Amino acid sequence: MSSTDASDTSDARKYLDPKALDAISRLDLRARLIVEGFVSGMHESPYRGFSVEFAQHREYTPGDDIRFVDWKVWARSDRIYIKEFEEETNLRAHLFLDQSESMTYGRERAKFDYAATTTAALAYLIQQQSDAVSLSLFDTEIRGQLAPSNSKAQLNSILHELSQAKAVGKTKIGAILHQMADVISTRGLIVILSDLFDEPNAILSGLRHLRHRGHDVILFHILDRDEVDFPFERMTMFEGLEALPDLLIDPKPLRQAYLDEVTAFETAMRRGCLTERVDYQRIVSDQSLDVVLMTYLAKRAALSKKRRR
Repeated sequence: MSSTDASDTSDARKYLDPKALDAISRLDLRARLIVEGFVSGMHESPYRGFSVEFAQHREYTPGDDIRFVDWKVWARSDRIYIKEFEEETNLRAHLFLDQSESMTYGRERAKFDYAATTTAALAYLIQQQSDAVSLSLFDTEIRGQLAPSNSKAQLNSILHELSQAKAVGKTKIGAILHQMADVISTRGLIVILSDLFDEPNAILSGLRHLRHRGHDVILFHILDRDEVDFPFERMTMFEGLEALPDLLIDPKPLRQAYLDEVTAFETAMRRGCLTERVDYQRIVSDQSLDVVLMTYLAKRAALSKKRRR
């Protein structure tokens, strides 16, 4: 390995937060919806075989494995039935990370760095499950795209792309989501990490398109604490991002109106995502990533089990 390669690897590894990886490596990132793929992994598929998720009963025929006899049904009906199970398939997970200029904001840590660390942790987890994972960076276009793969080299490729990414320019998230829906033909898991600087209706329209194509969708809304609390007290110069002008203003008279707008936006996103059966998770970048991911993935797994009962 050259000195340049070694430096690139070192820079890339900063996105593998050890605390986060330790927390989530014991949890399954199960897709709630049926996904297509190969017979390997830990996810539901339309194909029935003998596996771990119960699907239905059928009457026993000579030669069936008696390990799958449902003895409770036999005790009630005096008839022998076999349990059939969902076959497990490989998951294709697509990670989409917003690299627009607004993601550079952060008083202590840029939103982009936090989101990139989250992306790396999820890629690590997905690869540990022997599932295929892809990465796409986006602003007004999809950039830095890696095709889905479960090879051992994929994680390093993802980390390299993350370390080389530069958050610049505008974004149009709604249009990007529609583009995703058009180009990803195989149903899978879509994970989007963004500060969502776009109109709610445009974003929700794109999410609806992805769900219509059969994808399971997770939306991580990444915000800085300043954006949530608006703690500014004195005359402040607000630097314009994504081609917006700089503004020198007294923040006090604007604080409540700003907070009302933020609340209204988040409420619209939560309600819209609930309607479309999209997982919406707001994350503030001063939160401990290991706690955020462990809590979210545990809740997701519990809901998935509850739906299958």
